Amino acid sequence: EPMGLGPRSLHKSGPRFPAGGKRGRGARGSGRPPPGRERQPCPPSDGRSNPAPDAHPHLSPEALGYFRRALSALKEAPETGEERELMVHNVLKEVETQALALATNRTGSEMLQELLGFSPQKPLCRIWAALCSKLRLVACHRCGVHVLQSALLQLPRLLGSSAEDEEAVVEEDGKDGPLDTLEELVLGLASEVCEDFLFYCGDTHGSFMVRTLLQVLGGTLLESERARQRGSQSSETQRVPVRECKPTDFEVPESFLNRLQDLCSCFLKDIAVFVTDKISSFCLQVALQILHRKLPQFCAHLCNAVISYLSSRNPSADGSPLLHFLRDQTSSRLLEQVLLVLEPQKLQSLFVDHFQGQLQTLAAHPIANFPLQRLLDATTTPELLSPMFEELGPALEAVLAQGHTGVVIALVAACRRVGAHQAQVLQLLLEAFHCAEPSSRQVACVPLFATLMAYEVYYGLMEEEGAVPAEHQVEMAAERALGEVTVLGSLLLQHLLHFSTPSLVLRSLGALTGPQLVALAQSPAGSHVLDAVLTSPSVTRKQRRRVLKTLKGQYVALACSRHGSRVLDAIWSGAALGARKEIAAELGEQNQELIRDPFGHHVARNVALTTFLKRREAWEQQQEAVAKRRRVLNSILED
Repeated sequence: EPMGLGPRSLHKSGPRFPAGGKRGRGARGSGRPPPGRERQPCPPSDGRSNPAPDAHPHLSPEALGYFRRALSALKEAPETGEERELMVHNVLKEVETQALALATNRTGSEMLQELLGFSPQKPLCRIWAALCSKLRLVACHRCGVHVLQSALLQLPRLLGSSAEDEEAVVEEDGKDGPLDTLEELVLGLASEVCEDFLFYCGDTHGSFMVRTLLQVLGGTLLESERARQRGSQSSETQRVPVRECKPTDFEVPESFLNRLQDLCSCFLKDIAVFVTDKISSFCLQVALQILHRKLPQFCAHLCNAVISYLSSRNPSADGSPLLHFLRDQTSSRLLEQVLLVLEPQKLQSLFVDHFQGQLQTLAAHPIANFPLQRLLDATTTPELLSPMFEELGPALEAVLAQGHTGVVIALVAACRRVGAHQAQVLQLLLEAFHCAEPSSRQVACVPLFATLMAYEVYYGLMEEEGAVPAEHQVEMAAERALGEVTVLGSLLLQHLLHFSTPSLVLRSLGALTGPQLVALAQSPAGSHVLDAVLTSPSVTRKQRRRVLKTLKGQYVALACSRHGSRVLDAIWSGAALGARKEIAAELGEQNQELIRDPFGHHVARNVALTTFLKRREAWEQQQEAVAKRRRVLNSILED
């Protein structure tokens, strides 16, 4: 069928693109019981059970009620003070005696996770010791594992504090002998996991704990993992956008990094399992991200082991054996992570040995197109980009028609990052969206790219195959309301606006009518296109003004919209005094409407609209002072 339907097919059956998916089976319930009313809860009358050694300990309803009231009271208590410390101490004393029962109860585990957030170092160590006395039971329990994770995630908060200083209000009875420090407990947990590494990594729940332990030992918390711990298992089709992880670093003792290396050496002993087993593979993916930041040499060693293993498996007739694994759901995800942490030189040789000549096949594959996207994401040199561009360029329209828009976005992003092939990729996009010829159609590229629809599909034209394409009709384009802006379409335009010569896209933006540009600014995805116009270093002030002048007369509509108001704030913060006066004057005509609007009243406050309407001179002085401060700050930053 004609490729005019290419981008349209995307529009209807959205591509399988990373959408912040969560993996693993989280055990959080949604129904949280209502908090109790008492201020100072009384401990439960001995409702504790003595279960058989390996059975799940039972939590009595009385105990559950006590902890619910205690948590409620703690939330209402003052932030600091002796009374609060005493309350925390008493509640955690009770927690200690029932830690296992709480951790393995759905409601109890949720409360225990919250209570751990209040815990000082010593009580946490005692609770930790109680939980780890039955590590298998807790780590492989759908609720218990989240408690262990919460305990591990207290480390960034508590590692810097001194355990000696913290218990002034508490008298110790010392009946249990000396207490292990937090550092010793973490190292002890790591040793225990090391001894049974395959078991914990391969367990649906245990692997959560291993992944959190790897992060804590490396002093790096990964955003994607934190999101994953909060959510339940999602469909296979959702992929975590690995590049979007924003790690948070914290100080850890040297012993943690040594133990991290010991733990990661366990991957090498059973590399076959970690490459093929879905649950275990997640642990190796997290390990690579942590090692890349903290122990890069060991990370390279681990990557080499993965690549060597995969390259040595059943060689196929159609090229490298690695290609077989790129098409597999589990090993392809691992390879995505490997590609993102490889050194540039190693990436180049991996491309030459395994990928070259196969890119179009990979781009068309429902699974292998994801590792290809990661390869493009990791590309930083013209030497690597050029052969990839030569291979993928001619297939751009076909890739769009298959719904694998992520590959096209990754290629455009690589052209932006490397600063090469920009004019060529733009020309290929114009051809793929059927707006290259006749050249009058080029001015329509923004709505086409934004909605991921070909020219004749967007404007509803019936063109015979092989017929000469019609000229662009400006009146027809002006009457067509802007179509729904897609996330990927918005990303495409953002990258193009950061190209060294974004004039064609800016000309197309300038050709939009006021209502069309407002619709773009009010759209959740489209508003980011205007952010790019405002922030791209390759857009000149004159070009910016030319695009934004279309918004005159539309400022109130922008101010009264969730996303439009954010765009208007960004325009305001970059505007000179003359432009600010124009914006304020236009908004002032609808002052009452703005003040009543949930988004508009924020804009009115930001613009200081009341001052502008009632004390114009004071407003101008205020704005002059702001502009002066900004000039000073810019000159400091430039120095």
